[in-house]
Amino acid sequence: MSEPIYFYGANNAFGEFSNFSRHGIELGGKWWPTTEHYFQAKKFEGTEHEDEIRRANSPGLSARMGRSRKRPLRKDWESVKERVMYEALEAKFTQHEELRALLLGTEDAYLVEHTNKDRYWGDGGDGSGKNRLGHLLMRLRSALQEQGE
Repeated sequence: MSEPIYFYGANNAFGEFSNFSRHGIELGGKWWPTTEHYFQAKKFEGTEHEDEIRRANSPGLSARMGRSRKRPLRKDWESVKERVMYEALEAKFTQHEELRALLLGTEDAYLVEHTNKDRYWGDGGDGSGKNRLGHLLMRLRSALQEQGE
């Protein structure tokens, strides 16, 4: 296996793997400026909050809006959040050919969202986090590799 690839932040190495990277997606009949916009908005699917977050002028603002508990989080969120994230990633890495090539170019490397700001989607900064974003990217990479065979 190759050396692990660490990523965090849209402006750093492999920043394209970040949900903040400026690669819009078409999903559900709508345009989303980033996968972060899509993910955060889907916490409030079918409400006015969903479109407010979709129209946020930056991924950071969409994240802050989506994390606000002043908005009513959908009841099934914990059970659907990984599926929602995978849908967003799949759209991003199939709708942007250069991103697909970048992801496939990582071959069998272990992908790690390296941050102490997130222990669920990231590695917690010390490797003790779940790194779910990295795992979903590796799952998508495997699916894309199988399609290419």
